[in-house]
Amino acid sequence: MRIGLIAPPWVPVPPPAYGGTEVVIDNLARGLQDLGHEVRLFTVGESECPVPIDFLYPKPQAPIGCVIQETAHVLAAYKSLEDMDIIHDHTFLGPVICGLRGMRRPPVVTTNHGPFSRETVPVLEEVAKHASVAAISHSQARQARENGAAMPIAAVIHHGIDLDLYKAGPGGGGYVMFIGRMSADKGVHHAVRVAKQAGKRLIMSTKMREEAEIAYFDAEVRPLLDAGDEAPGEIPQHERIELLRGADALLNPITWREPFGLVMAEALACATPVLAFNNGAAGEIIDSGGTGYLCRDEAEMIAAIDRVGGIDRDQCRESAERRFSLQRMARDHERLYRRVLENERNLLRRVPPASRKLVSA
Repeated sequence: MRIGLIAPPWVPVPPPAYGGTEVVIDNLARGLQDLGHEVRLFTVGESECPVPIDFLYPKPQAPIGCVIQETAHVLAAYKSLEDMDIIHDHTFLGPVICGLRGMRRPPVVTTNHGPFSRETVPVLEEVAKHASVAAISHSQARQARENGAAMPIAAVIHHGIDLDLYKAGPGGGGYVMFIGRMSADKGVHHAVRVAKQAGKRLIMSTKMREEAEIAYFDAEVRPLLDAGDEAPGEIPQHERIELLRGADALLNPITWREPFGLVMAEALACATPVLAFNNGAAGEIIDSGGTGYLCRDEAEMIAAIDRVGGIDRDQCRESAERRFSLQRMARDHERLYRRVLENERNLLRRVPPASRKLVSA
């Protein structure tokens, strides 16, 4: 297959620092290419993903979410990829625009990387009239139905990671880690309190660039830190992985219904158990008592730190190899693309020859 992938214009693929969606796109592109497909990625010019790329903007655009830049980016992307067999769009705006253009060829798959909320569901229902919408967890797909979505979910496909990059580690470092945005949604304040109450050193690798992130840190996290505590910082990937391999556990006290939670799969790949609040897709990633613990509150997470040494780290790694490899993710997407293309071929067979030109436009 000739597969076109569209990334958002905000971060290179792969991301030099923080960027969950861009990590997934990079892994998917490489996985599909390894399966023998012709993959072309529309991204920004600074991207270093090892597949052919095209771009409108040489550099990432800021601020994130600017409609004008995203519109120009996705219009150029659909033009660039119009000779592909299928397009997989990872932006939110792109599938809306391709529908307004009346585009039917090539067929479009879109992955919703965010929540199915009362705001996003009407937009995605409109998208589903002409594109196949995929979810990244069963929790996220249920959220769509809970918010009144009548659209079909084409597939639920968990993210996959590069297991050659995230290698099993021995643990025993005597510290726990937090990795994620500096945000109340990510529960950084909970992680700090849990680590302090458990008497554990906490290493925080966190993105803190935007005004809201800095304000949250100043109001909710900084007051919890003592003079000798390590300041949070955006740790480079190689160093972050080595720290994760040595950690006794990853703390992931999320306070929202996170659609997936890539960092939990990354921790398992490093053979590191995960202690998470049981929100969003955490229960689909963590086997409580087997690869970590799902906790209801800070008290349960503090108690879980005392028990985490009994978790078999080999079992954590085995779970990542079996469930969260980029190869598994690529194969799942390959099956989805083939099904979408077969459905399109069946549609064309039912359309009278005189009308096919309109359907293919």
